[in-house]
Amino acid sequence: MAEHRPAGEAALSQDQQLFVTRPALPPLNELMPLLEDMWSSRVLSNDGKYHEIFERELAAYLGVPHVALVSNATMGLVLALRDSRMRGKVLTTPFSFVGTSHALAFAGLDPVFVDIDADTLNMDPVRLEEAMDESITGILPVHCFGRSCDVDSIAALADRRRIPVVYDAAHAFGVCDEGGSILRHGDYAVLSFHATKVFNTFEGGAVICRSAESKRSIDLLRKFGIVDETQVELTGLNAKLNEFQSALGCVQLRHVDDYILQRGRIDARYRQLIADIPGLRMLAPASGGRSNHYSFPILVEPGYPLSRDALMHKLRTRGVVARKYFSPLISDLPMYRDRPSAAAHNLPVARRISASILCLPMFPDLTEQEQQRVIDLLRH
Repeated sequence: MAEHRPAGEAALSQDQQLFVTRPALPPLNELMPLLEDMWSSRVLSNDGKYHEIFERELAAYLGVPHVALVSNATMGLVLALRDSRMRGKVLTTPFSFVGTSHALAFAGLDPVFVDIDADTLNMDPVRLEEAMDESITGILPVHCFGRSCDVDSIAALADRRRIPVVYDAAHAFGVCDEGGSILRHGDYAVLSFHATKVFNTFEGGAVICRSAESKRSIDLLRKFGIVDETQVELTGLNAKLNEFQSALGCVQLRHVDDYILQRGRIDARYRQLIADIPGLRMLAPASGGRSNHYSFPILVEPGYPLSRDALMHKLRTRGVVARKYFSPLISDLPMYRDRPSAAAHNLPVARRISASILCLPMFPDLTEQEQQRVIDLLRH
């Protein structure tokens, strides 16, 4: 996403700036043999060799039974929501990337916003229970910043009401709880492989399916519902992942553990260096299992000498492009703000977090010197 300098900001080259994220790319020499093989085969899309290999290797790496690759996570959400048979109102979070609610809208569903927990930034299970009524036909939670939702509470509520759950797991590649991958929860979980993510194929995504039957449905929906040359079984879309991105995914899988390890070291160093700065609060480390250290948000609170927006401007004028994810809330956008669930009194925690959050640079090749530059600006 293009970055825009605030008025009056000094002109800096992109090489001089530290963005919130920078795509992790594998060595080109590892990708070239796969591209040469793909070029010689002339198979560039439609479930080719590397598409099939990537699906199998990805399922094995993630420890899930069924993976359906898709062109991007938003399309994956639309297809999963369509296949889940949700109708009408769906409980979701206002604190996410706008693609979460847009997917609901494109699937013909009606987002109902639920406030978040101040510590996890995910949907508050108590508020979720309070928002449930007979009109609700499903739940679309988000594992925000790769931090697991309260999956047990959500599952208990969904089972009791006999409604489906589709997880927006765009941030949650490789995240595990004590029982294994958090992607095993829900009827579907949808990953993003966008360039900003822990694991990327430039663009792309995957739908994690519970059963072979549900995978077959997603497979059909992602290619127009076409069964063969003469049969079209479903009303589908074009949401296929191509061979180039699949080949890139195969190579990226060889390196993603190193990416996550490096992100963990950066996370630990931020925690050590920010701990004694008054007015800056960090989220507690994710407990249990495995984190992917997707993002490093801080909350700018009373006691810090600058407001959140003033701090962001200060950082940007010195080449550190921090971002206020997620502000504004989805519920404040024109297409959603008139809904009763978007009213300010319904979302006090989400509003407070949105007004104070700032995400610092976090990517595998962030150097100690670059990180120290960020810390010095926060401290002084």
